[in-house]
Amino acid sequence: MLTGAGKIAGVVGWPVGHSLSPSLHGYWLEELQVDGALIPLAVPREDFARVIAALQRAGFAGVNVTVPHKEAAFALAHSCDAAAEAAGAANLLVFRPDGRIEARNTDMIGLRESLRETMGSLNGKTVLLLGAGGAARGALLALGELGAAKVQILNRHADKARALARALQPMVKSELLAAGLDDWARLAPGAELIVNSTSAGMKGHAPLRLDLGLARKTATVLDIVYNPLQTELLKQAKARGLNAIDGLGMLMHQAAPSFEAFFGVKPAVTPGLRAHLEKALYA
Repeated sequence: MLTGAGKIAGVVGWPVGHSLSPSLHGYWLEELQVDGALIPLAVPREDFARVIAALQRAGFAGVNVTVPHKEAAFALAHSCDAAAEAAGAANLLVFRPDGRIEARNTDMIGLRESLRETMGSLNGKTVLLLGAGGAARGALLALGELGAAKVQILNRHADKARALARALQPMVKSELLAAGLDDWARLAPGAELIVNSTSAGMKGHAPLRLDLGLARKTATVLDIVYNPLQTELLKQAKARGLNAIDGLGMLMHQAAPSFEAFFGVKPAVTPGLRAHLEKALYA
């Protein structure tokens, strides 16, 4: 069992070397003069449950969870918040003193606050959401909370998009529709916000092949990918004069609830934090 005043948390993934979480939490720990640490832990898929149990016994406050463990994290928890329930995935596990594990999904909070910060309300707006995976589920909750009137889900497999729309429609006020990526040309001109919730464009992944020339001139494009910070999708958006939002805002805002859960202090998302993370990324 860990002893001493400092609290220890982890970030678990496979691989985990790409994660900015240690740098992000380290910035807040130093800024707020909190005695604690967040440790990166590379854990293969088959060892996840065993490692989580060991971290609990060792006295960790909890862990952030990244790919490929988000669904497994949700499955082993004793309780979860509404966002995790809707997504069927968790990116935060909080270890309670009684041995119970609480699962949360703060990705929804991250996207919601990033959009609120850059666009404000989405009242009456039409959104085009690319992807129908776990990240898309959290995105739909965020878009609904911000008041989007209509969200059109586009996915390579239209059936998956339709299934997602049916599953989440009872949970959001926005009208949810679904189509395949081959409907891009028909639907892009009507969207005021385009959100990429897929891993396309991430370092090591092929970029999205979409013609943003079909988007309206006043559209905003948000990519949840933050490494690289300027994905091919965002580069194309900027080249066409569209408003472009990178994934760093979502990353910072989704981390704030984790920090508070681990260390008991509510941190602030600031320009200084962003500059710190940009430096880490470009390094």
